[in-house]
Amino acid sequence: MARIKYYYDTETCKYERVKVGTWDVVLSLLGFLSVSVVIAIIMVLVHNTYFETPKEAAQSKEIQELLLYYEIMNKETDNLQEMMVALQKRDDDIYRVINEAEPIPGTIREGGIGGTDRYRELLEQGLEREDLILTSLQKIERLKKQMYIQTKSYDEIVALAKSKDKMYASIPAIQPITNKELTRLASGFGMRIDPIYKVRRMHTGVDFSATRGTPIYATGDGVIKKVVTNYGGYGKEVLVDHGYGYVTRYAHMSDFNVQKGQKIKRGECIGYVGSTGKSTAPHLHYEVLKDGKKVNPVHYFYNDLNEDEYQKILELSSIENQSLG
Repeated sequence: MARIKYYYDTETCKYERVKVGTWDVVLSLLGFLSVSVVIAIIMVLVHNTYFETPKEAAQSKEIQELLLYYEIMNKETDNLQEMMVALQKRDDDIYRVINEAEPIPGTIREGGIGGTDRYRELLEQGLEREDLILTSLQKIERLKKQMYIQTKSYDEIVALAKSKDKMYASIPAIQPITNKELTRLASGFGMRIDPIYKVRRMHTGVDFSATRGTPIYATGDGVIKKVVTNYGGYGKEVLVDHGYGYVTRYAHMSDFNVQKGQKIKRGECIGYVGSTGKSTAPHLHYEVLKDGKKVNPVHYFYNDLNEDEYQKILELSSIENQSLG
């Protein structure tokens, strides 16, 4: 029951009953409601400012987890990049060296992946942390390109490895005449006394002394490039193209056992020792050319010599004496 209110009337000197109208009640209620709404709004604002709703708390936790996963993914990407660099170095310094292939230029390995235009659709979405996302995407794109280049390099290495047997068979790797006692090497590679002019001149091969008619053997698989007779210089000579940049010359022969264009195998007889051309005694003048440059043939006598024999023939070839032609 509502309380009845009174007021003191000074004119009648009596307490009179307060009469409350409908509008007074309505206004009072409206005032109460207004104050309540304002207080409620203030409380909601304070709560939302200092306290999270369950949904906001879940979203905040999800954001923190995503940032953590991003950091982990970024570190893993960096680790993969380090592993890729190690693979590239091993590829260039070991695999490609073994297979005599040129290293892949860094400009190709580290080639660009394009600008941010490739991510235009992503940028147009107005992402809050687009810098983080773009950095990760660019790292992944760069890694994908490097992996592709590396796989192509391995394909090339595999192909080279498969052809190694053919290359090893083609490299001149034995002595051109039978010389197991190592007594036939008469003059080595380097400055020697010319047998005709008696002055020191560059001797671009090695001389094997042998009786006329001694068989001469191809030192590696190849194709007969040249069969020619000169009345001076090398006399009767044969050139064998072994491929892979190797060519061998056999000079001062007495007779040929091959024809130009003929395919031959290592150890096959290609001719016989003689003393034709500029020669002072029956012998074989043997040369090895690598990429057009004359090199010391002794360095290639490793297939039919053990370590001690190889050291001995190196000593013999280093003696500065007179060449035979």
